[in-house]
Amino acid sequence: MKDSRNNELINALSACANACNYCTTACLGEADVKMMVACIKLDIDCAAICSLTASFIARASVHGKHLLRECAELCDLCATECEKHTHMQHCKDCAEACRACEKACKAA
Repeated sequence: MKDSRNNELINALSACANACNYCTTACLGEADVKMMVACIKLDIDCAAICSLTASFIARASVHGKHLLRECAELCDLCATECEKHTHMQHCKDCAEACRACEKACKAA
């Protein structure tokens, strides 16, 4: 991969991790936290895989390609869950970041 493509991918991964971390915190502040449990769990998993994948891509690890597939899958799952709660801005923003990251992972 070219450096500029790596930077775009790493930016998408980082933006998704940040959106997921923010969404997790915001979900925990919702009145009905039990309703948000699936969202919170996926936010945590998605943020973790995005951060890990970004670090592998940044150092050009040969294992980065494997992580990209898993990352795209988790981004899709997280986006699908957050799209159920788009009346909440944090979920809407998270879903958008996850979809962008999923697309970037698949393109890589």
